[in-house]
Amino acid sequence: MAAPDRVAAWRPRLPGVAEVLHAAWHDHAYPAHTHDTWTVLIVDDGLIGYGLDRHEHAAAGRAVTVLPPHVPHDGRTVTADGFRKRVVYLDEDVLGERLVGPAVDGPLVPDRSLWRQVSLLDGALVAGDDLEAEARLALVVERLRWHLQGRPDARPAVVRPSVAGELRDILDADPVAAPSLAEAARRLGVGETHLVRAFTRTYGLPPHRYVVGRRLDLARRLLLDGHPPAEVATVTGFYDQAHLTRHFRRLLRTTPGRYQRSGS
Repeated sequence: MAAPDRVAAWRPRLPGVAEVLHAAWHDHAYPAHTHDTWTVLIVDDGLIGYGLDRHEHAAAGRAVTVLPPHVPHDGRTVTADGFRKRVVYLDEDVLGERLVGPAVDGPLVPDRSLWRQVSLLDGALVAGDDLEAEARLALVVERLRWHLQGRPDARPAVVRPSVAGELRDILDADPVAAPSLAEAARRLGVGETHLVRAFTRTYGLPPHRYVVGRRLDLARRLLLDGHPPAEVATVTGFYDQAHLTRHFRRLLRTTPGRYQRSGS
């Protein structure tokens, strides 16, 4: 028996992302409509047929479909098994008006690396990991622009070699209240994606993982000092205790409470 149809949607906290939608439909056709956002979708299973600006297209797995704002489109299941999709809706100004035409002409982007980055962005939004989601969003937007602009040849920007160390100093100064990636990039005078790549190349992990590691260090010390896990989560920069627990399990394969009691 096929799994039931389902729809889940929410508004994440990340600036630039208007909505996230997960849907699984087995026999559904939705009428022509428009959004005031960019629609970035990936198909996990099946095939979606759709019309965009009076032209027929298909959204398939391991490719990214980009639908521009204010352009009518519809959609329908193509096979008996239906489809499962994940959609990230981006604010209109994230990609900009001048890329609407190229997206209408070529909405399907067959780039497995981009597909993976969109999937990781979606995963970070599901988990509520704002630091990771911000970095993933910057990489997704950069790659989408590159495709929609016709894959232009571009020389790497020349920046001072010390920028990765300067970012680490900023993060070390207060990992709990660390600035957003966008704010750090503005402060250092570089682009967000360059900052992520420079830091990762220098220190072997991206900035968001570095910050989480520093916050976990603080959390471990406070837990061993006897502070309640819920309080520790709040004062070390995690969204809530569940958020702290998720990262704690990922690092140490235990919960904050068990960790705290482990030396008793």
